[in-house]
Amino acid sequence: MNILLLKLTVTPIVIAIATLAARRYGPVVGGWLIGLPVTAGPVTVFLNASHGPAFASRTAAGVVGGVTAQGLFVLGFAAAMRTGRGWRFGIAVASVVFLASAFAMRALGLDTLAFAVLAVVTLLVGIKLVRADGAGVRVAPPKWDLPLRMALATALVVTVTAAASSLGPVLSGVLTTYPILSTLLAVFAFRNGGLAPALSVYRGLLLGLFALESFALTASLLLGHVSSAVTFAAAFGAAFGCQAVTLIAVQASRRRIAAAERRAALASARLI
Repeated sequence: MNILLLKLTVTPIVIAIATLAARRYGPVVGGWLIGLPVTAGPVTVFLNASHGPAFASRTAAGVVGGVTAQGLFVLGFAAAMRTGRGWRFGIAVASVVFLASAFAMRALGLDTLAFAVLAVVTLLVGIKLVRADGAGVRVAPPKWDLPLRMALATALVVTVTAAASSLGPVLSGVLTTYPILSTLLAVFAFRNGGLAPALSVYRGLLLGLFALESFALTASLLLGHVSSAVTFAAAFGAAFGCQAVTLIAVQASRRRIAAAERRAALASARLI
């Protein structure tokens, strides 16, 4: 089958499934689900098919580095939003932090395991600092939300894989991880519910990124040593296994948010 056709069909289907599941369970779960390799997974698979396992292995290493860049993106967003200058300023600051981190990852030239350690440290720091247990307002997403996410994710996959030869494997991997999907969700959450639900999205993302790191680390270490089928089966298996573990933390966050919403509702009732 034509690789471009696969990109144009598989990617939006995966995004649609993740988005619809997220709508049912709230912003924390939404961010957490986006932490799965919904764009980096297809990119790595397609680059393995078009450029070979050695290139794809280095791309996966770049994805591991991209987890660090995503964690720093979230920290940059949270810090910028505390200034009260609005979500556009927050996204702009976070994006600058991400891009600076992306080019730093390429310049450092660390091996995959060093990237992995750096990513874990960044995620743990982010989870410690980015907390959003306050109540927010839940509203139905606009009709264009799902098609826009599907289109943007597909465009990202097609663009990165098309430009991979020019970008190089590591930078391709890092740029693949730009948190465009979680940012769409966070901006929508902020505009309709305030900072708390927006930070909930990103806290969920931080928890979910352990799955992305597991996928990328496994793929990077196995590609070229075992068959592609075994590699990606193991990589996706590692991602889902990690996701099962972090589900405990996600459920705890949901309980805290639900408790905050109940307290807010009681406070409003007393004022009536």
